[in-house]
Amino acid sequence: MPKRGTPLFGFSEIKLEAMNNSRIARDESVQQVKPIPVITFNQVRKSYPKPAFEKKKVVFHNLSFTCHAHTTMGLIGANGAGKSTCIKLMMDFIRPDSGKIKLFGKAPALDHEIRKKIGYLPETVNFPANLNVLNLLNFTGAACEIPGKKIKERGQRLLEQLELWEVRKQLLRTYSKGMQQRASFAVALINNPSLLILDEPMSGLDPLGRQLIIDLIMELKNQGKTILFCSHILQDVDLLADEILILHKGKKLFTGPPDNLYDARGDETLTEKYLQIVKKEANA
Repeated sequence: MPKRGTPLFGFSEIKLEAMNNSRIARDESVQQVKPIPVITFNQVRKSYPKPAFEKKKVVFHNLSFTCHAHTTMGLIGANGAGKSTCIKLMMDFIRPDSGKIKLFGKAPALDHEIRKKIGYLPETVNFPANLNVLNLLNFTGAACEIPGKKIKERGQRLLEQLELWEVRKQLLRTYSKGMQQRASFAVALINNPSLLILDEPMSGLDPLGRQLIIDLIMELKNQGKTILFCSHILQDVDLLADEILILHKGKKLFTGPPDNLYDARGDETLTEKYLQIVKKEANA
């Protein structure tokens, strides 16, 4: 064994200690970097008009939450909780009554260039009857100003990954529900988005198709994409989400990492904990 203080593979112990201290300082510096907000809702209120002499239906009462960069957030809640309205507000399909919504630090209503950074998967799609998936990818890619060569390369890679390459020239109207869902996913990814907004991504998928999408979302997570998705399949939310947002009748009941929901025993499922929170709110 070399004596203390003698060179070890060209480094003295003092140099090794200095390197370790430098690495520790660098790691601490990385940890102290402030997370970058990608989606921000600040005191958002949204209501829908009703017939004359009836009160407006209020969907959100001052909803606030943040989804940071490189985070996958699962949005869960019963039917009518406000999940789809939340996504429509993000996409600027509808506008809030009050409050502020920002994507990448900008209001989507004022900066339409933001859309080029977003991949959007709606819950249901109605494809034009005379198009195939290649037509749709070319149209979407051109709208995002992607060069034709890139569209072709990305399109082939996505369709192969989603097992649609062999049926790429078939009309979309001939696709099954699950195949249409996978085609929609390819369209959402053709622009290589920084932010993915997915409304019920597992809808209509058989077990094999569901596993394809789970594997793809895992891959996108590893690439550092920011993802917000809503799902009624809480097992998928528990598997994929870094953070969870629980909505109930337009009210935020919880936001944070899934682990913060569970007690020290850790023997509860997300479904059980979700039902506990909703029942507690109903009895309050």
